[in-house]
Amino acid sequence: MAAAASHLAAGGLVAFPTETVYGLGADACNATAVARIYEVKGRPSNHPLIVHVASMDGLGQWARDIPGYAISLARDFWPGPMTLVLKRSSLAQDFITGGQDTVGVRVPNHFVALALLEAFESIGGKGIAAPSANRFVRSLQQQPWPWQKK
Repeated sequence: MAAAASHLAAGGLVAFPTETVYGLGADACNATAVARIYEVKGRPSNHPLIVHVASMDGLGQWARDIPGYAISLARDFWPGPMTLVLKRSSLAQDFITGGQDTVGVRVPNHFVALALLEAFESIGGKGIAAPSANRFVRSLQQQPWPWQKK
């Protein structure tokens, strides 16, 4: 985990499991590293990424004006497959949010993901931006499924 965390801190990408998918992660504060996620996945840069943090303590770094119901949800369902979408803080830059004024934050419930996040945070990381590791697929309007009429 220490080597993977160091790789992230140096601007590299790391694939890691969560309870729902394998994620392709980068330092959520490093615009160049995050741009590499978009490039590798073929994902448009206006599609926001989820910031993964090791615990609920990281929520306040990425979001502001956090409503009480969001804190209750985090206490009840984190770690787990729930993303909170909240008003972004100044830490959540456009390259993470796709230019939106909200940010998605979650605490995954997988021992490898949590160990990686804890190792990364122990060396100063604030979060890992990570969509699924799958290639980006265009929307149905752009690329219909075979059974849909064009």
